[in-house]
Amino acid sequence: MGGGRDRDRRTGVDGVARMRMAIVLVALVLLSACGSSRVIRESGTRVPQAGTSTPKPGQTVTVKRGDTLYGLAVDNGISPLDLATWNSISPPYTIYPGQRLRLYPGGSGARTAAAPTRPPARPTTGATPPAQPTSPAAAPARSSVAWRWPADGQIISRFANGDPTKQGIGIAGNGGQPVRAAGDGVVVYSGSGLVGYGELIIVKHDDQWLSAYGHNRARLVNEGERVRSGQQIAEMGRSGTARDMLHFEIRHNGKPVDPLSYLPSR
Repeated sequence: MGGGRDRDRRTGVDGVARMRMAIVLVALVLLSACGSSRVIRESGTRVPQAGTSTPKPGQTVTVKRGDTLYGLAVDNGISPLDLATWNSISPPYTIYPGQRLRLYPGGSGARTAAAPTRPPARPTTGATPPAQPTSPAAAPARSSVAWRWPADGQIISRFANGDPTKQGIGIAGNGGQPVRAAGDGVVVYSGSGLVGYGELIIVKHDDQWLSAYGHNRARLVNEGERVRSGQQIAEMGRSGTARDMLHFEIRHNGKPVDPLSYLPSR
């Protein structure tokens, strides 16, 4: 009889233990599911939402590795849409370590109210309508960086303003070909965490200018390393693309500009 009671007690204890284990496993599964959903929501494909922003005139924030546009906006009391608009950041809303973001509207990224338009005056009989003035193309920003070509090869793709898929130029070449720093600076990113760029290196030249080198086969410099103009920093490759090439960008205050406006003629 005593042995039977002991078995009953052990059976009950074992049942409680199994029940507790089942609860723990269910909790772990639910936690994993929540973690996955957070990762998906933080992906760069989400369109920033409008909201109430508190601009901070004259203030900026420098992007650090691991930062997202959404996180920086929330931390500074600004809607992600406003932060993207004020800094002329287009979809997929990619930001770079070392990039400086403005926390207030201004410049070409600001949203300004449209000036009211007047209906054109009706010309008198026989009069020639006045010619409409055209807006001159914006001149490239002056740069203190002595830019040089980052690689030898034929240009196979060109910069297109406003097109998020053409924010730089493509230079064709051979696998293993040297990729060189386009100017003196400090490496602020060396990795493969930005989708679409493959093995990527970003060099900060000063507080306003960055250059980016994508699709490398091998990265030869680390973050925080100072590089000199013309120094080999990578080997050309095809990481993230179908052929051996270098994707090269120049950015002024985080906004992509046409590299051909700054690189010397060749």
